[in-house]
Amino acid sequence: MKKPTDKRPRMRRPAPVSDLLGQMLRGTPAEQRLKEGRIWLVWDEAVGKRIASHAQPSSFRAGTLTISVDSSPWLQQLNYLKKELIGKVNDALEEELVTELQFKGGKVTPPSDAKLPAPPKRRELNDEERQWIEEQAESVADPELRAVFESLIRKDREHKE
Repeated sequence: MKKPTDKRPRMRRPAPVSDLLGQMLRGTPAEQRLKEGRIWLVWDEAVGKRIASHAQPSSFRAGTLTISVDSSPWLQQLNYLKKELIGKVNDALEEELVTELQFKGGKVTPPSDAKLPAPPKRRELNDEERQWIEEQAESVADPELRAVFESLIRKDREHKE
């Protein structure tokens, strides 16, 4: 039995929280769930960005990983790659958790690091264009509506080269 004065051994470096959780949950059902949850963390890198943008894990049960796929052609193609995908995911997990893949049609959220399209470039309007926009808006009597109309025309012109 440890005495209250006994000190724990000094750590050389801080331990990652995931390691601490793993140690704390060792031997409990939650330990297995923690391992299974890593599937969502490794999926994008394991299968590659192209596949990940069309297929994402949706559930895992008893070795079967269910994947939501955004289109029928991708669903069919991924069926041909089943064994390869299982291998890649298990390699990334560093253990054999996934024994079967089941594909289903569904909505797919692209990977988090997917780049959004850049907003359209805007250009500075010259005096002649500004004058033309004002002339077009003059025919609108209501001041609020005129301002909205003017803004729409200006934005349209700023995005045209």
